[in-house]
Amino acid sequence: MIATEIKKDIRKLSFDELKNWFVENGEKPFRAKQVYEWLWKHAAKSFAEMNNVSLPLREKLHAHFAINLVTVANQQISKDGTIKSAFRLYDGNIVEGVLIPHEERMTACVSSQVGCSLTCKFCATGYMERKRNLDAAEIYDQVVLINEQCMAQYGTPLTNIVYMGMGEPLLNYANVVKSVERITAPDGLNMAARRITISTAGIAKMIKKLADDGVKANLALSLHAANDTKRNEIMPINETNSQETLTEALKYYHEVTGRKVTYEYIVFENFNDTLQDAEELLRFTKLIPCKVNLIEYNPIAAALFRNTDEDHLSKFVYYLADRGVQVNVRRSRGKDIDAACGQLATKEKKQLA
Repeated sequence: MIATEIKKDIRKLSFDELKNWFVENGEKPFRAKQVYEWLWKHAAKSFAEMNNVSLPLREKLHAHFAINLVTVANQQISKDGTIKSAFRLYDGNIVEGVLIPHEERMTACVSSQVGCSLTCKFCATGYMERKRNLDAAEIYDQVVLINEQCMAQYGTPLTNIVYMGMGEPLLNYANVVKSVERITAPDGLNMAARRITISTAGIAKMIKKLADDGVKANLALSLHAANDTKRNEIMPINETNSQETLTEALKYYHEVTGRKVTYEYIVFENFNDTLQDAEELLRFTKLIPCKVNLIEYNPIAAALFRNTDEDHLSKFVYYLADRGVQVNVRRSRGKDIDAACGQLATKEKKQLA
């Protein structure tokens, strides 16, 4: 049997590479712009949709290239209106994404990897094997599909995107940055970069690279403890990216970009919820202009952590706010469908296996 050649995903080509292909195949260079806009501005799902491109050229494109679409394998709607989707990739792998509705904004939470290699002890995805990185088009497709859900369910488009789903975005740096470029470009989805946040568990050298490369998206650091001993216990990445190293990277980032950083801090019962913990966090907030999101913990079967009680949380919030810290409390959304922060991946993986 002769092996069938696997067609290249056309969205892996840059605009210049696409234009060169057209020229090399006897086509007018301006056709590249038409096709590129169909792919990235109009999110075409097939070459057949490209109705200002001749049929022979569409057939030629189909013969040479594929469009490796992401599809919705399963969708759940929470009682609070949150929508969680299991997205099937072209190779059968599954990732999850979430639409988080709010009175003031509609947020898409997207994944950047199939699984994760960081093994954070409180996160469901951290107990999965990391199988591969998502390419830029697969991240882009999640945004497109969640926006379609947003329009269908709420009659309004997405306003915000957070790279806080499965995986560590800065360990898939090139594809994440390309996806941001395509989502924000005028010949892409044309969304505002200030509405996009890349969240990291703390890859110091890549935080510096974000600054050096001029990536316009916002940066959030999953901190969860403001001393190395506790952070090492729940986030092994801290052993090679200590808070001293992160401090240097964050100062560099702010110096280059002038932007605030958001610190994400899950408040765990009897672990990081004391006023001493709040004092350590306060000192960390003095490094650069920032804001703090205190996040309600969402239990998972693999871990024994529990959310702190309201009394401890209130004292923690007051301690920070009274000392001038911009602090917000993020309540869980979609807990009844395991769509809340830290809960993605495990149940859906079992259901779709």
